[in-house]
Amino acid sequence: MSDPTTDEGGRAMTPDEQRHPTPPTPPVAPVREHVRSHHGDEVVDPYEWLRDGEDPDVLAHLEAENAYAEASTEHLAPLRRRLFDEIKERTLETDLSVPVASGQWWYYARTVEGQQYAIHCRAPLTDARAVPELDPSEPLPGEVVLLDGNALADGHEFFSLGGLEVSHDHSRLAYAVDVTGDERFDVRVVDIASGDLLDEAVTGAGYGLAFSREGDHLFHVGVDDAWRPHEVWRHEVGTAREDDVLVHREEDERFWMGLGTSRDDRWIVLALGSKTTSEMHLIDAADPTAPARCVAPRREGIEYDVEPAADHLLIVHNERQPEGDLAWAPLDATSRDQWQPLLQRAEDERFIGVDAFDDFAVLSLRAGGLPALRILPRGVRSAPFAASDYGSPVDVSFDDELHSVALGPVAEMGTDRIRVIHESWVSPRSVLDVVVATGERVVLKRQRVLGGIDPADYEQQRTWATAPDGTQVPVSLVMRRGTRADGTNPGLLYGYGSYEMSFDPYFSIARLSLLDRGVVYAVAHVRGGGELGRHWYDDGKMLAKKNTFTDFVAAAEHLHESGWVARDRLAAEGGSAGGLLVGAATNVAPDRFAAVLAAVPFVDTLTTILRPDLPLTVQEWEEWGDPLHDPEVYAYMRSYTPYENVAAVPYPAILATTSLHDTRVYFTEPAKWTARLRAVTDHDADRPILLRTEMSAGHGGRSGRYDAWEQTAWEWAWLLDRLGAVDPVD
Repeated sequence: MSDPTTDEGGRAMTPDEQRHPTPPTPPVAPVREHVRSHHGDEVVDPYEWLRDGEDPDVLAHLEAENAYAEASTEHLAPLRRRLFDEIKERTLETDLSVPVASGQWWYYARTVEGQQYAIHCRAPLTDARAVPELDPSEPLPGEVVLLDGNALADGHEFFSLGGLEVSHDHSRLAYAVDVTGDERFDVRVVDIASGDLLDEAVTGAGYGLAFSREGDHLFHVGVDDAWRPHEVWRHEVGTAREDDVLVHREEDERFWMGLGTSRDDRWIVLALGSKTTSEMHLIDAADPTAPARCVAPRREGIEYDVEPAADHLLIVHNERQPEGDLAWAPLDATSRDQWQPLLQRAEDERFIGVDAFDDFAVLSLRAGGLPALRILPRGVRSAPFAASDYGSPVDVSFDDELHSVALGPVAEMGTDRIRVIHESWVSPRSVLDVVVATGERVVLKRQRVLGGIDPADYEQQRTWATAPDGTQVPVSLVMRRGTRADGTNPGLLYGYGSYEMSFDPYFSIARLSLLDRGVVYAVAHVRGGGELGRHWYDDGKMLAKKNTFTDFVAAAEHLHESGWVARDRLAAEGGSAGGLLVGAATNVAPDRFAAVLAAVPFVDTLTTILRPDLPLTVQEWEEWGDPLHDPEVYAYMRSYTPYENVAAVPYPAILATTSLHDTRVYFTEPAKWTARLRAVTDHDADRPILLRTEMSAGHGGRSGRYDAWEQTAWEWAWLLDRLGAVDPVD
């Protein structure tokens, strides 16, 4: 047996050489001629051939990349196992969600130690206000298993539910299953009492299911060749698919389609929306063959959302100003002229959505850069409804400076309380009921963290970085309590910054493994996200997109200058559009980062947005601009798209991860990017370029919880190794 402490010539290796043996030779993607030509600009793209996921040459290249990534990180196997074990040992594996009252049943989900997926259940209900005591090891009395994800996933490497709906009379269950990761679902309808399969005619559907009031019809969403949800169909349960009736087809390729039901099951709700414009339709669930009624025809640039209440509609809209207002309209409204003001936002607020109940409404908003909830009690019941029926708003407040708060699932219109979910970067998730009339709070569940972990051993704070244009960019910091800003700490900077998505505080058991090794975890709330309101989003999209990247680089520099992270020990992480962010930021300032983790990264941005035949492209023109028809947008995107701006300078170590069946960001993008990085950049064995492809997964990676933990452990072991932080600190 060879001695692992000596090289092939018998020379004693240094400890660093033992830990980092000579890596194998990376695969070299062949160069094939391809020229892209737009607006008089010709771009040579020698790796465009890496697009066909069924091409044997492409698959062979991806397998070679996986083999190289595994061989290059073989020494990290013990660390990966430790990280996986830490996540597993700190997680309550046998657990159940807080039951939700609906009709005469409690609905909930359970997980069982050793099983990958949730088991969806229900149990008889006697008093909706008396939530059962939760014993994770014991099913609720009278439990009925509705759907066992583990049984459905048996024999498949990937499994995902795209919808789970129970009929109004609680007799039927409809669910949608994807076993490849491409987000196209096969739908099944079962009789709950007997377990009999009633229907499996609908296949290849998109997200969204809705039963008619009687449960005899099921509405479902159809997707086009570009994976855009563009049709709603009405299917009579038990009939052939070819007998389905088209309810609505959306011809404008910018628009997506959403489908659901109102809380009282009275309405089928059809939502149509582009990035800047929306339109809502309602169908009487008791008369499923009736035509859909448009609440207000679309107008360019006007976004609105509708929530049916018992005798009126509540509408959040941006017609008066971009941060949103709350209005009401008659239940049978068909025009914007029928909207009446109900509540206007205060300074530093952004209205997001509203939920209606019999005796109150709950407004979801952002205030001071954080999510918030506001209750509007209904003290009067006029006939017809009047705005004065609602009394003075009451905020649901919490003491911690940085937190997330959201309305949890509540099925019944007649409830006297709301369910609230609260957590922070350092506070495990809590589920509580808030009695609207009194403000009384009842904690129903607090996430348990096992393994002797005390959340008080960690701390959070918000700091601010200064962007090149002077804008103050919020940065959240999470670390072990007592960590000093002495310029020596390893750090991980995360960013996203697109689609007005906010990256709000949340508790993560997996993240503890980073913090325990001294890593300062930072989140840059860059422009393009929605943390500080609609203007924050608008200042980081279209022809202002570069603000997203320079904000991130400014956050990195701030971590260095403030002493929170050592200059040579900062890693960057981002996924999907966040992968675009870290890719572009690495081009802008490659010396700021020791390592970059780019998950399903949108790095070949311009090529994708130039092709209307690809999924998402036309809809994305309102996010990035239309480079196909606008030379200015083309030139601007050409100047920042990561793949086309790789430079022959020293780059950090890079790990790109992707999935073969991802329909949102094709594996092609990171495959091309890593090939070009190796061909162009100044890198060596100490700063490797790795590509790892999940061959049976979609945009979210591996689907089972244990598989997902293994994927996290693999990626974070690589990061910790690059940062020199593999061992826990004292």
